[in-house]
Amino acid sequence: MGAEILVVEDNPHSLELMAYLLTANGHHVHGAATGKQALELAGREQIDLVLLDLQLPDLDGYQVMWQLRGLTLPDRVKIVAVTAVAMVGDRERTLAAGFDHYMAKPINPRTFAQEISAWLPAGCH
Repeated sequence: MGAEILVVEDNPHSLELMAYLLTANGHHVHGAATGKQALELAGREQIDLVLLDLQLPDLDGYQVMWQLRGLTLPDRVKIVAVTAVAMVGDRERTLAAGFDHYMAKPINPRTFAQEISAWLPAGCH
């Protein structure tokens, strides 16, 4: 059974690529271009995984992550920072702030779905 994945990405090309790769692997994608859209979707959909850009037009990814944690998302739902912010120490700072995992952009289309599957709850592969 595929997973319900929330992809929060303001770049339409990146969102389209991630959605295509995830859908091709049997997952259902909920796309959001802003933090506000992400919070609305997470509040009404049953989400299994969140892929969250850190630089959004309305809220930064950290604010969105903290608000998502405040919603009724089950503990099993992982929130992954997917970002072009990839300087030395960024991974550690992102994880220390509360993200479950970190993925640097640009994503590798050949390995993306496999990397994501490691973060899905049991039964969602």
